Amino acid sequence: MNFIGAGIAAGFGILGAGIGVGIIGSKMAEAIGRNPDATGLIFGRMIVIAAFAEGLGILAFVLGIVVQGAR
Repeated sequence: MNFIGAGIAAGFGILGAGIGVGIIGSKMAEAIGRNPDATGLIFGRMIVIAAFAEGLGILAFVLGIVVQGAR
């Protein structure tokens, strides 16, 4: 049961990060469509925010592995 719980926890964390990055990309495309002159600024901020979202996904995966190994 410990393996299943750790897998579900890691899976939800990675799923949330994937959804978050998808939303970020969608909103970036929408913002560039509305204001093409600000493409560089919008893209730079999007990269930083996507990196934070992916970092949280990786953290959830690693914590799932650590919790599974601690039992």
